[in-house]
Amino acid sequence: MLSSPVALKRPSPDATYLDKLNDAQRAAVEYGVGENIGRSGPLLVIAGAGSGKTNTLAHRVAHLVVKGVDPRRIMLLTFSRRAAQEMTRRATRIAGAALASRADFAQALTWSGTFHGIGARLLREYAERIGLTPAFTIHDREDCADLINVVRHDLGLSAKARRFPTKGTCLAVYSRVVNTGDALADVLDAAFPWCREWEAELRRLFSGYVAAKQTQNVLDYDDLLLYWARMAAEPAIAADLSARFDHVLVDEYQDTNRLQASILLAMKPDGQGLTVVGDDAQSIYSFRGATVRNILDFPAHFTPQAHRVTLERNYRSTVPILAASNAVIGLASERFTKDLWSDRASHQRPHLVNVADELEQARYVVEQVLSAREAGVKLKAQAALFRAAHHSAALEIELTRRNVPFVKFGGLKFLDSSHVKDVLAVLRWAQNRRDRMAGFRVAQLLPGVGPATAARLLDEAAPAPDFAHALAAFAPPARAAADWASFVALMADLAGARTPWPAEFEQVRRWYEPHLEREHDDAAMRHADILQMESLAATYASRERFLTELTLDPPDATSGEAGAPLVDEDYLILSTIHSAKGQEWRNVFVLNGVDGCIPSDLGAGTQSELDEERRLLYVAMTRAKDDLHIVVPQRFYVHNQAQHGDRHVFASRTRFIPAQLLPHFQIEAWPAAVPPAAPSEAGRAAAAKARVDIAAQLKKMWD
Repeated sequence: MLSSPVALKRPSPDATYLDKLNDAQRAAVEYGVGENIGRSGPLLVIAGAGSGKTNTLAHRVAHLVVKGVDPRRIMLLTFSRRAAQEMTRRATRIAGAALASRADFAQALTWSGTFHGIGARLLREYAERIGLTPAFTIHDREDCADLINVVRHDLGLSAKARRFPTKGTCLAVYSRVVNTGDALADVLDAAFPWCREWEAELRRLFSGYVAAKQTQNVLDYDDLLLYWARMAAEPAIAADLSARFDHVLVDEYQDTNRLQASILLAMKPDGQGLTVVGDDAQSIYSFRGATVRNILDFPAHFTPQAHRVTLERNYRSTVPILAASNAVIGLASERFTKDLWSDRASHQRPHLVNVADELEQARYVVEQVLSAREAGVKLKAQAALFRAAHHSAALEIELTRRNVPFVKFGGLKFLDSSHVKDVLAVLRWAQNRRDRMAGFRVAQLLPGVGPATAARLLDEAAPAPDFAHALAAFAPPARAAADWASFVALMADLAGARTPWPAEFEQVRRWYEPHLEREHDDAAMRHADILQMESLAATYASRERFLTELTLDPPDATSGEAGAPLVDEDYLILSTIHSAKGQEWRNVFVLNGVDGCIPSDLGAGTQSELDEERRLLYVAMTRAKDDLHIVVPQRFYVHNQAQHGDRHVFASRTRFIPAQLLPHFQIEAWPAAVPPAAPSEAGRAAAAKARVDIAAQLKKMWD
């Protein structure tokens, strides 16, 4: 499957490319890279927050190449396409400086990408050997939920006397079972107890969902890992995969699930050439199926145990911030021991600020943010972090009232926009005519075509030997007659690949424009999104690659490719802690540092849940470079209580900062309690007169 090795220019490398690494980083980069380079043992790099993890991993990739490893025999796995591109860029620069072969290296490191992206590529290569058709398409989450809803309806589950779980919940249950490897009953008990009574029906639903995907030749995100794992479990295929790659390197290993770990262990059962990098203290994605056990148990999978290198030098935060962060995570029940250190001295301890309530919390944050801005700290260099999205509601109101621009991470995703989904559906149906959800959506773009007509069209056209002829022979409703010929011509061109990529995207866009105008009042704004997507399409080599990559790693929002969705050039960052991982700011404000929020009421049931909540606080604290504020409201106003009505609920400081850790913080109250000055005799007389005057005015209103 591999062609001849890429011929890289290999003059004697200049070893100075490793000189900027600290001792621990260099130990991780050079481990096992010697004469027997293809057989280096398993390596675990525990990379603390801000310790230069990305730089270390990029240097290891570059060092392997400099020492003679064919870059096409290196697999580099990350959790976002952007991270893979950044890693490749850095490794290319480092190796290029040593070998004067940057262009060749950049083209040769072809197996750098996300787990899902690499999985999709491998599945297409091995499709015929594992019962797949190579032309499969990949459904995003919304399309999967729609398909599961169709199956749910066909099985009569939507007509139950008592409400059956929604399509989104059903998909979440299915995904959790696949990614964790846990039994359905255990997943329901642990994460979806309100669905426990439907176990038998859910089992039938999931069986029907799998059958529907296979009939339509579509895969969902979870299938990309599931099929890869099953493929790697076959001895002959596993041996083939292992032989193709001398080195497999994995970033953010603490965020992997059991499926991903099983893939790696199947490909490299003895650990030879396997490097994983991560931080158990930043494992915070169990709700996605990730398990901290993967990184904690990694060394023991091998005999002898995997070699471990710990990166403890932090290049981000001040000494007092690290001292407080180390103290918080030091109370975890299980972890790899490490103590982050820094040479960034400071006398400013993190602020632990007591405020009356959420309104005062919002005022405090805004006052501090604006004060820092006056001192020269841009708004974009400051962030407010919170455990749950709704925790920022009062702050958003105060920011709006004070006319302070902000961006909140979250919200509408790019592929959730209906006009974007319409265009992608056209391309996906042309790519795979058996993709019923795509065809169903495309057909209903035509005027007069409803669900029944769309279903009849799919029944007649999908199995036909000549797809375009079947579409032309179909009798459309009268309202669709005027548009039918152009529709058939478009699908015939796309199915026959008559127009080269990416020109066929322009062809789809031109066909779609009148339908966009007809369906949406804000067509002009949506049209800009389509043009933006067209420019994005031009960066991909083929329609298949475009559809795969965009589905697996879409931009965060409709304006994600164009920059921040604001006119203002500066804005405050609001973010959940989960979304903030991997980021850093000069000033960080952690909202609602109280029990019930951190830890969440829903995350305080078991020791493992509490440990993850502690890690969330640790992640939030270690985002700060210079100034850290943990704000503690003393009470919350709770609405619509069934027994007590609206009322104040008093809160206590998060249990993750117990009394013995308080010396690491600067304890403050805001606003500071200032005793009122005694009024003068003249002041008392003026106040008395004012009261008389006001009383007289009020009385006169009703005379």
